[in-house]
Amino acid sequence: MTTPILTLQGIYKRYQIGTAVETEVLHGIDLSLQAQEFVALTGPSGSGKSTLLNIIGLLEPPTSGTLQIAGQTTQGLDEAALTRLRGVTIGFVFQFHHLLPAFSALENVMLPAIIEQGRASSALEKQALALLERVGLGNAAHKKPSELSGGMQQRVAIARALLLQPKLILADEPTGNLDTKTADEVFALLQEFNQTHGSACLIVTHDPRLAARCDRQLTLVDGRLQKDFAQASRV
Repeated sequence: MTTPILTLQGIYKRYQIGTAVETEVLHGIDLSLQAQEFVALTGPSGSGKSTLLNIIGLLEPPTSGTLQIAGQTTQGLDEAALTRLRGVTIGFVFQFHHLLPAFSALENVMLPAIIEQGRASSALEKQALALLERVGLGNAAHKKPSELSGGMQQRVAIARALLLQPKLILADEPTGNLDTKTADEVFALLQEFNQTHGSACLIVTHDPRLAARCDRQLTLVDGRLQKDFAQASRV
């Protein structure tokens, strides 16, 4: 059996440990994602979805439990090693775009390559342009974020997340700022990338229509996975 792209075992997260207001946000999360799986994470606000996504994305550590990404156990890794693993393995699409305002759309898409390799080659620039074309922004490649609508900025962020062909894509409401037609196109792009490159995708969404099109749907309630079921098929 192939090694999962992502494995969580007994993940707990507590804040304000040892104080009168100590709070446990995640209560023993077990989860495994295989290559090419396309999984929705749903649940009410305050259920712990963002915390779980931050832990999976190596942005904050769990209080206890183990986390493996692409066969690499993260426990005991220093910040430099975590940054390296995050950079080469994970593609992020946040609810907010986090584009650099002084850079063009094209330069923002190429940022992961610039950070990882110290420069962007002509081949990567061509790949970045192709991704912008794919999300409908080929004509906006040299525009700054301030010249783009919120939905357009989100599409730039999605193209950026896909540039280095990550093994794991984490997306927090990636279509939340988009109209239905553009949301469907972006969703289709993520699914296409997921199948073509064998990545695993975990997408936080409040849209039941999109969640129903995923391979699996996880439901997180009060820091616990209440449901983890396979869909009948993709639509």
